Amino acid sequence: MANTIIAEDLVIDGNVRSAEGQIEVKGKVTGDITADAVLVQAGGSTNGKLSAKQITIEGEHEGILQCDDLKLGTASQVHATVHAKTMSAESGVKITGKIKVTG
Repeated sequence: MANTIIAEDLVIDGNVRSAEGQIEVKGKVTGDITADAVLVQAGGSTNGKLSAKQITIEGEHEGILQCDDLKLGTASQVHATVHAKTMSAESGVKITGKIKVTG
């Protein structure tokens, strides 16, 4: 599985897609991201729709989250509509929006 890293100093305005692999966001993406897995690192931010089997947010996200497995880290800030099969959140998470976890 390929791992694509969007570095701290990189800003992307547009959609990002990986056929199979993980996209790791340390910078900023405004647009939709589609991949096998998406990781938004602490200090990273995304605004748009994230679609993946697994999504981990440790930074900031605004928009839509659509996944099988959602993990929210301690410092994450999420304002989103969430559609997930499973979700776990560490203490300290800030989340607002509509959440649907189907189990």
